[in-house]
Amino acid sequence: MPVSGKASTISSQAAAAAPFTPRYGGSTTPNPPEAEASLFNPAQIKEFTPQHYDLSQGLLTNGGTPDAIPTFDPFSMQTISQAMPTTTYNPYLEENQITSNAATYFQTPAAFVGPAQPLQYHLYAPIGAHRQDLLAYQRHTHDFFMPNDLREDLQKKSEAARQVMPNSQLPAVEHYHTLVPLDTSHHKSATVFGFPSWVYKAVSSKNGLTYVLRRIEGFRLSNANAVQSAKNWRRVDNAGVVSVIDAFTTRAFGDSSLIFVYNYYPQSKTIVEAHFTNTNRYGNRIATAVVSEQILWGYVVQLANAVKSIHAANLAARCMDPSKVLVTDKNRIRLNACSIFDVIHFEADRPVAELQQEDFIIFGKLILAIATNNVNLASGATPLKGSLESLKRNYSVEFRDTIEWLLTPAQAPGTKDLNEFIRGISGQIMTSYDNSLHANDTIISTLSQELENGRLFRLIAKLGTINERPEYEGDVKWSEVGERYFLKLFRDYVFHQVNAEGKPVVDLAHVLECMNKLDAGVAERIKLVSRDDQDCIIVSYKELKKQVDAAFGELLKPAGKRY
Repeated sequence: MPVSGKASTISSQAAAAAPFTPRYGGSTTPNPPEAEASLFNPAQIKEFTPQHYDLSQGLLTNGGTPDAIPTFDPFSMQTISQAMPTTTYNPYLEENQITSNAATYFQTPAAFVGPAQPLQYHLYAPIGAHRQDLLAYQRHTHDFFMPNDLREDLQKKSEAARQVMPNSQLPAVEHYHTLVPLDTSHHKSATVFGFPSWVYKAVSSKNGLTYVLRRIEGFRLSNANAVQSAKNWRRVDNAGVVSVIDAFTTRAFGDSSLIFVYNYYPQSKTIVEAHFTNTNRYGNRIATAVVSEQILWGYVVQLANAVKSIHAANLAARCMDPSKVLVTDKNRIRLNACSIFDVIHFEADRPVAELQQEDFIIFGKLILAIATNNVNLASGATPLKGSLESLKRNYSVEFRDTIEWLLTPAQAPGTKDLNEFIRGISGQIMTSYDNSLHANDTIISTLSQELENGRLFRLIAKLGTINERPEYEGDVKWSEVGERYFLKLFRDYVFHQVNAEGKPVVDLAHVLECMNKLDAGVAERIKLVSRDDQDCIIVSYKELKKQVDAAFGELLKPAGKRY
């Protein structure tokens, strides 16, 4: 092409013209003159303020559907909020109508208030620790459910709580029935309390809850006020103490027995069973592993917390025998069999301050017995000096000094103070507290997964009540016509997929994806095909969600109930 002979300049009149400023979207901005240098001045840029904004026009331009167009301006909610009734906004309602729930929510709108939208229930919340070796779109199947070891542990506890003994000859005691013995040995032992004791699991007829009954066999109550001393333990509310529910006498077993009622912790073990019973699966004794110092510090912190609560109630623990301290979960212990000595030795009437000083010694004996794997230390049958020397091989100086402080009696007339002991182990308390926070984070993360699974279960339950219903109000084809027919095809689309060879396709990811999209009511469309390939329907998840709500609401009309 021939080159134009015109000079690439502009006239003086054009150069003096005012700069062009666009007022509406869609206008093109002219290029700056090439003769001038392009400079960037942030101060000249003004804050963006939407003008003449038409939400419906913008949605239609971008291909939105008319039924998805909001009927409000998201940049000006003042006029709408004035016309709305003052009803507390509830974002957790399944069908949250902005005209009846958002008035108080938008009473004082700011410069920009976004449109009210339902919560994104179709996404699993990323709470807690996560795996670092997976990509953003990758998931394991067990990521959607609780860990197998936790599930197995909870199922075992549930099974133990509901376990019964068929053809049991055990009687009902007061309002407690269905007694099941929990003792692992049939031999009578009066080592701890001076009387043979037995433990049973029982169900209360008052509230249907499961409790533990500890029976003191052959005890004759000489003072009625002794039982009242056990009921004083109801004031103790501590996570490290098994709560005392009640105490009474009975002759239901054919003798004079004293019954103590405690809370029940399924699958619990005693310290003896957890640390001193060392057998393999063939019943042979094996070498005992040394209990780690971190676990022992955890026991010390938990027991100190329990004893502090007991002393604050003007009581004394008195019983910290390894056979009476429970391990309810991993490294989680609780003081058990409290209040029994207060009733049995009620006539002795020893000062509480003296008994509280003895708590320090039996506290130290318990920890020393676990550390040295010598259960006889707790009963005082073995000298303590040699056992303290043996701690040097496996434990730190701080731990040995702590045990020695507990075992050393206070010089008269002085007394030991538990607050002083707590200050001395404050560093270990912080470590134990940090571990408990990590454990709590893990539990919350697991619970968040079950929150989503519970939501999907409710949706599947709705579909189950609608699909294949044989009859409704005299209509035998109610579930086969209308919108219910769409839901039947959707059920096949989600759960009855087959491959090219006609074999079943079991894909959990497909099920979760479809159910989450249905719950969220997304605009994505899917193709539903009947089993005989005669019907083919294109429908969106949003329409299916409306059909589920309509069909289920129709089922609720006769009963007048809400799901």
